[in-house]
Amino acid sequence: MVFLVEFGQLMLLLGLLGICFVVAMVLLRQLSQKGGESNISSASVGGFAPFVDHVTLRFSERVSLLRTAFWGDQTARQIDLTQFDATHIHQPLLKKNRKRGRYPKRLLDITLSLTMILVLFPLLLVVAVLIKIDSPGTVFYRQRRVGVNGRLFDVIKFRSMVNDAEKDGAKWAQKNDTRITRLGKFLRRSRIDEIPQAINVLKGEMSFVGPRPERPEFVQLLGDEIPHYNDRHKVKPGITGWAQVEYEYGASVDDAREKLTYDLYYIKNFSIILDIIIILKTVRVTLFGVGSR
Repeated sequence: MVFLVEFGQLMLLLGLLGICFVVAMVLLRQLSQKGGESNISSASVGGFAPFVDHVTLRFSERVSLLRTAFWGDQTARQIDLTQFDATHIHQPLLKKNRKRGRYPKRLLDITLSLTMILVLFPLLLVVAVLIKIDSPGTVFYRQRRVGVNGRLFDVIKFRSMVNDAEKDGAKWAQKNDTRITRLGKFLRRSRIDEIPQAINVLKGEMSFVGPRPERPEFVQLLGDEIPHYNDRHKVKPGITGWAQVEYEYGASVDDAREKLTYDLYYIKNFSIILDIIIILKTVRVTLFGVGSR
C-alpha cells in the first residue's frame, strides 16, 4: 500500500509539472496578444509612452495580486459579506465575459484537462482496478450538482464510498466517515477522485478553476441561510478553487459561509494569473492532503 501511495504521488507530481508547463505557455500567449493590442492602441494616440504606462500598470496589478495571494493576510484574500454588494461582481463579470476574456480561460480549461487525462492515464487505469478490488460497486460515481446560472449537471468522480452510501439521503462527509472505503481515504486525501471531472470540463459544464459545485439539496439549504450564496453560480464551477486552497474541507453551514467569502473574492478578481496561482497552490493540497476529507 505504501508503494501505491508513493507511486500515485509521483504520477501526480509529474502530471502537475506538465500542467504547469502548459499553463506557462498559455499565459505567455495571452500576454503576447495583450502586448500586441496595447502596441496598436499606443500607436493610434501617438508615441511609445502610453504603451509603457499600460504595461507598467498591468505589471503592478499582477504583482499586487501575487503578493496578496501568497503573502497577504487572510482577510485580504476574502470578501466581507457584511459589506458585499452584488454589483461588486456583476460589473467585473460583464467585462470578463466578453469574447476576449472567455476564450483564454476556455483554452486553458481544455488544454489542462486533456493534459491531465493523457499524462495521468496509466494512474487512472490502476486506480480503476484497485477500486473494483477494494469494494463492490462501480468505478465511477455520478452525482447531480448545480452549475453556472443554476443549471443542473452530473459530476463524474472515482467512487470513494461504499456503494449504498446515501441510502438514508444526502449528507456531508464527516471526519472518520465510515462510508468512505479504505482506498477512498487515499483517493480523497490526494484528490485523485476528482480527476474524472476533467470530462465535465471538456463538456463545458465545469471550468478547471472555479467555485466547487454543490448538490441541489445543499444549495437550497445554504441559499436560505447565507446571503449572496447563489451569487457563486454566476461562473462555472471548478475542479479546484480559491476556497479549496485557502480553507479546509467544510461540512456545515458555517463552513459554507466562510468558503463563500473566498468564492466571491475569486469571482470579483478573476484572471488567468489568479487561476495559475490556484493551480500551483493545488499542488500543495494534492501532495500533502491539506484540507481534504
